[in-house]
Amino acid sequence: MTDDLRFYIDGAWHDRPDAPRIAVRNPYSEEIIGHVAGGSAADVDRAVAAARRSFEPFSQTTVEERTGLLIRIRDLLEERAEAFAQAIVAEMGAAIGFARAGQVYFGIEHVRVAIEVLRGFEFETEVHGIRVRKEPIGVVAAITPWNWPLYQITAKVAPAIAAGCTVVLKPSELSPFTALMFAQVMHDAGTPPGVFNLVNGTGEEVGSAMSAHPDVDMVSFTGSTRAGVLVAQGAAATVKRVVQELGGKSPNLFLPDADFAGSVPKAVLGAMRNVGQSCAAPTRILVPAERLPEVEALAAAAADEIVVGDPLDEASVLGTLANAPQFAKVQELIQAGIDQGAKLVAGGVGRPQGLNHGFFARPTVFSEVTTDMRIAQEEIFGPVVSIMPYRDEEDAIRIANATVYGLSSHVQSADRESARRVARRIRAGQVHINFPAWSGYAPFGGYRQSGNGREYGVFGLEEYLETKAILGY
Repeated sequence: MTDDLRFYIDGAWHDRPDAPRIAVRNPYSEEIIGHVAGGSAADVDRAVAAARRSFEPFSQTTVEERTGLLIRIRDLLEERAEAFAQAIVAEMGAAIGFARAGQVYFGIEHVRVAIEVLRGFEFETEVHGIRVRKEPIGVVAAITPWNWPLYQITAKVAPAIAAGCTVVLKPSELSPFTALMFAQVMHDAGTPPGVFNLVNGTGEEVGSAMSAHPDVDMVSFTGSTRAGVLVAQGAAATVKRVVQELGGKSPNLFLPDADFAGSVPKAVLGAMRNVGQSCAAPTRILVPAERLPEVEALAAAAADEIVVGDPLDEASVLGTLANAPQFAKVQELIQAGIDQGAKLVAGGVGRPQGLNHGFFARPTVFSEVTTDMRIAQEEIFGPVVSIMPYRDEEDAIRIANATVYGLSSHVQSADRESARRVARRIRAGQVHINFPAWSGYAPFGGYRQSGNGREYGVFGLEEYLETKAILGY
């Protein structure tokens, strides 16, 4: 990595050597590996103006033309997959195996799914003699987080392009190099000038300017609930569409007949995937009170077996947390769990043994966690699991829903009908029964303070479309 002080606007790279520099730090070495330029409201104005100019011609392109562009984007991402994986390791500390098989693979999958959805989507239908058209909403401001640097970009850009929208992207300033590489892919794929634009910078400067901009028709934001509130407030004055995927505190509810021996280790590993830095991480494991000792032993053994180490070591399962503020937050909340009386059965504060630098956290498991504890309510965003006992099914459902969030959830049961019954009562945008495979077609988004709107598949495409009724057609 090195300094890259460019923005991508109107089909060309623009150097900004006079802009404030934002340092990017490798979370393993803790050293600065480069800088990016911090954009301004004036940079946003230029990018939005380019997107506005290009919207009319791009919105009139055919499905075949947009499909062809997405295919070229997908093919270039596949060709450069290893370079993207290495960049993700360097800027946010993901273990190299997970960077390849998770971060990059799923990022490319969003583009593949957008291609398939676009090919079969009906942009014009007839309903009770009324012609109904789905038309691109316009200029989209896409604001993405640091924890999935490629995946979150493609989850927004691919369906926006499929819909016929133009995009201004602000990636996280904490993991920006992946986004700059993606901008080069968009350029090399032959994206028409102005259809895709990138401005680096902070949320306070660039994100706020994008959210409030009168020529932006939609904001698609992924990040914390706190930041999402600010985005919505900024967008309110111009009454633009706001789609948000925010925080989570997802439950993994084990019914009494679940396969505890096989599923508890999976639950621990699933919650700690990406070092727990996933908004949908199922970090609250709900189990019958009488099975608590068994679950504690299984969870502790699973956590203790996780290999934490150098992100470039092929043997590492978990790398580092992505940055110093996140490391401090995770340490604070682990200590809060201890202070509030949760039973520590694995891990704890500090780095894993033998690691004396890097933002590493110990895979940590608490038990006897109650709903009034901070670790049961706050999104930790680290490799920390809370085991919560319940009395009966009603109590389990009450605990599952006892947060301000509602993004994702899991149910484990040998009886599919029992699992379905419980799934219908959990207030969350997704429910996974018995660890199904991830699907880029499944709508993803939250209830309550986990956000609004949906991403992925046909549901994600529809967020970028307006509905027009033509009567007397």
